[in-house]
Amino acid sequence: MSPLVATLPASVTSDADQAVLAAALMQSRQTILPKRLVAPGPDAKQLGMILNAAATAPDHGQLLPWRFVLVPQAARARLAAVFGAALVERDAQATPEQIAQAREKAHRAPLLMLIVVDSACGDAGIDLAERTVSAGCAVQNMLLMATALGYGSSLTSGKALKCGGLRTLFGLASGEHALCFVSIGTAQSRKPARLRPVPADFVSSLSADAAATECEPADPFYSL
Repeated sequence: MSPLVATLPASVTSDADQAVLAAALMQSRQTILPKRLVAPGPDAKQLGMILNAAATAPDHGQLLPWRFVLVPQAARARLAAVFGAALVERDAQATPEQIAQAREKAHRAPLLMLIVVDSACGDAGIDLAERTVSAGCAVQNMLLMATALGYGSSLTSGKALKCGGLRTLFGLASGEHALCFVSIGTAQSRKPARLRPVPADFVSSLSADAAATECEPADPFYSL
């Protein structure tokens, strides 16, 4: 049983209160730095559940404009070499210690995958921003499934994502973009849950007055 489910009141699980369960799941998700993600990672069945969660993301035109590339342990050395070379490319004065640190990032977390977004496939009228949103929804679904299974997770990016060596390593086509890495594993440690924004911090209402130049605060109902 997931640690999340185990902490829920019996009435919630027995009554199958999906809204309460979903809210608890989303609130429990937090970013765990890859260096704090250790073995064991998801097994084959759990990985299937995580990847199937991605398939439920909204996808305008059913383009499938994103894909995931797993980086197994046997391939981490190749990724490490790219990370090291990318640092030297950006900074020819990088020290051996800095290069080693860059390379070491490829070896963190038992499950590592790259998210790739395709800006060219299918309907040209569906722009990159919409495709990226779809990819983000797929990733969030994966993170939530990983959380439900009791694992920690994180997203990481960086300048190495733009380097030619990484594009070559992952075989990216001209219209493809490396979005970020997903890391999943057992959380070795966790920070206290951060204070999350409330709806009043990010919700406003479009004014009915055509002369208005700004959006109005949202109805107080949404601030509850």
